[in-house]
Amino acid sequence: MTKVIKGDNQVVIVVVVVVAVVVVVLHSVGPWRTPEGSWTVCEGFLLGTVSSHYDRDEVLMAMGITAIVTVALTIFAFQTKWDFTMMGGILFVAVIVLFCFGLLCLFIQSRILSIVYASIGALIFSVYLVFDTQLMLGGKHKYALSPEEYIFAALNLYLDIINLFLFILSIIGNSRD
Repeated sequence: MTKVIKGDNQVVIVVVVVVAVVVVVLHSVGPWRTPEGSWTVCEGFLLGTVSSHYDRDEVLMAMGITAIVTVALTIFAFQTKWDFTMMGGILFVAVIVLFCFGLLCLFIQSRILSIVYASIGALIFSVYLVFDTQLMLGGKHKYALSPEEYIFAALNLYLDIINLFLFILSIIGNSRD
């Protein structure tokens, strides 16, 4: 099993992503309920698979940078007078443009282009982290989540941090090649 994960076999990543999507869909519809932690297990397996393609030092450095950036942006979101909750539409469009740019990067194999893509992705998800933190806080911000939506808020923050980690890991990995 370890050889399959550590190899260049992209099938494992695709299977895990498909299983994660199926789990989310099954969890949200009808009588077919999945265990609560199954999506997190899929995401953890995906992170492990992706991280196994990098050196240990690169993964640890990306974890440290992600932790520092997350704490700094959370403190910023708490104390800033700027309201990021109005940026939902702009961030959504930015993610769609990032997705299209990512498709372009699949066809044009360039280390510099990959670093630019990962840098833009890290920037977008850094802003998303501030946006989601302020949505969760509510207060004087224009938009806020209700207290009943705490699971949704936690999931948003989780995904922001995971995506930020993956983009930072990509920046580090591509810059060392």
